[in-house]
Amino acid sequence: MAETDRPVLVVTEPLDLTADMVITELNRKGVPVVRFNPADIGTDLMISAQCGVCPAPVVGQLRTPSRTAGLEHVRAVYWRRPTWPAFEHLETDDARYAAAQVRYGLGGILYALDGPLWLNHPLRDAAADYKPAQLAVAQRVGLTVPPTLVTNDPDRARQFIAAYGPVIAKTLRWTPYERDGVPMTSWAEPVAIDEIDDTLRSAPHLFQARVEKVADLRVLVVGRRVFAVRIDSGLLDWRMDYDALSYSVVNLPARLEGALLAVLDHFGLASGSFDLAQDGDGEFHWLELNPNGQWGWLEEKTGLEMSAAIADLLIRGELDGHRP
Repeated sequence: MAETDRPVLVVTEPLDLTADMVITELNRKGVPVVRFNPADIGTDLMISAQCGVCPAPVVGQLRTPSRTAGLEHVRAVYWRRPTWPAFEHLETDDARYAAAQVRYGLGGILYALDGPLWLNHPLRDAAADYKPAQLAVAQRVGLTVPPTLVTNDPDRARQFIAAYGPVIAKTLRWTPYERDGVPMTSWAEPVAIDEIDDTLRSAPHLFQARVEKVADLRVLVVGRRVFAVRIDSGLLDWRMDYDALSYSVVNLPARLEGALLAVLDHFGLASGSFDLAQDGDGEFHWLELNPNGQWGWLEEKTGLEMSAAIADLLIRGELDGHRP
């Protein structure tokens, strides 16, 4: 197969404007794309794979209504925002069984593809999604990490707030949540000693010394390319009001860029979105890494060619000097 005929797999939900931006770039450059969602298996997705029958570890075929890809010829996999089938038409036990077969069958076949570049491999995304692990790695590579406590001990939480206040509380992981049928979300919010009670015992909570920031930064790293955007808002959590935000493209110090790349290398990621805070002295403080963070709106606001950079990396199929 000619190099130009090797496809990129794009694995995501149907309505994903960010994936659309990358696919547009791949189409413009004449690279074949096979887009699918695991939830479509059985209707719009068919997959077959064999092992132990030829020199290649895995050979097989993935088919959608409009595209076909030979698994041994895949150039790269862009793992965006896939959804898995729930089999709601089945009884509970049958649905749980069928869902497991899809995850470990379809997922297992895809995970067995060790030739393509993954952006990012879902197992590595998952490993990088634990905030305490991120904090430890960030500190290890020399980034400035705000004092942080993860605990379900109310007394320890009160001691931390007394020692490091003002303190904010943050979720350890965003999770879909509804109250009385209304979707809810959570922000980074101030927390006081008198707000801590015994309900804290039910689960670990993350408390962090508040950074006296003058601006936030969202930094997208694609391979070895760094796109840094300063976000001015005056908000504790800028995600609360996108209409209040203003954006400017900035260059990061070389040492900071190197540290962010080292974090990605540690977790074996080809790309990631970092959130940083900058204080009045110009110091950058680590907040978190989102291995599969959103960036599409930043390209629209700044003109940075983020989607083109992702498409170029998927086409190249490897990272300069490093391959997760």
